[in-house]
Amino acid sequence: MSARLLVRALRDPDEVAALDADGWNALIAMARAERLIGTLALRLGERPVPPAVGAILADARLDAAREARQALWEADRAAEALAGLDVPVVLLKGTAYAAAGLRAGQGRFIGDLDILVPRDAMDRVERALIGAGWEWVKDDPYDDAYYRRWMHELPPMIHAVRDRMIDVHHTVLPLTARQTPDAAAMIAQAVPLTNELSMLSPEDRLCHAAAHLLADGDLAGGLRNLWDIYCLLDGVDGTALEARASHHGLLPHVRQARRLAMALYGEGRGEGARLTLWDRIVKARLLARDGWGRESRGLLRFAFYLRSHWLRMPPAMLARHLFTKWRKGHRPV
Repeated sequence: MSARLLVRALRDPDEVAALDADGWNALIAMARAERLIGTLALRLGERPVPPAVGAILADARLDAAREARQALWEADRAAEALAGLDVPVVLLKGTAYAAAGLRAGQGRFIGDLDILVPRDAMDRVERALIGAGWEWVKDDPYDDAYYRRWMHELPPMIHAVRDRMIDVHHTVLPLTARQTPDAAAMIAQAVPLTNELSMLSPEDRLCHAAAHLLADGDLAGGLRNLWDIYCLLDGVDGTALEARASHHGLLPHVRQARRLAMALYGEGRGEGARLTLWDRIVKARLLARDGWGRESRGLLRFAFYLRSHWLRMPPAMLARHLFTKWRKGHRPV
């Protein structure tokens, strides 16, 4: 058993007609674990399903719609808090997709509000958000210093009343990462959504999504990110995308994300033959779930956990960071 069951249901919803009770249990568990249950519910539409499954899917549609409303309201509140700064504010990820009505936002569960602002405006943005009710989540001095010196964002903040988190980015990858995307160019080419808010251009949306999936993490929950990429590819000019990815130093990641998205979610069945050996290893990590929705292949997961840190920082810094986190009690799961 693997998350291939979920991938097949998203790619071709008619395949669920053959599921028995165990199959439905596994599919729902995997979709919940990958935060794709709302997307699955919309993909299945009005197809006949067991009554218990129908109730779960109906709840998922309502939950996804509620999360989208909350995300858009939170974006509006952030825009209000930052309105007097004369600073461009770019929505990222799920909130941006929902605000623009993109396919990638349909049924998507949206967690934190992610925004991108110029690096030289970070201090002003931080003060304005604190003045509007946001406060720090992390109280560890090491974590605070690490974020401020090396990361691509402020330490995470949460609103004291609404209990919603915001991540304030000044670029899209950590400063220690091997790739250095041009955040200023991303902001300059952003597409307006309202007078106060904008979103990345279609090409930059894909570059960011590919970087987030393949250059800045251990691929946990990566099937949702790959679904985003598959949806975002629709209508994007391939030549323009390659040029933009090359500009950001992300061309190998964008190409791999495109291959994986088409192999897993694409309509054609021959895409898998085009995957490289590294693609297949990444694919195995993405599909590593059992019939209860739990992540499987522990050794492979741990290898990708180490890789995620290796990508983020040089070896000496990585060793110091992992030792510090281990001493504080952090253990990868």
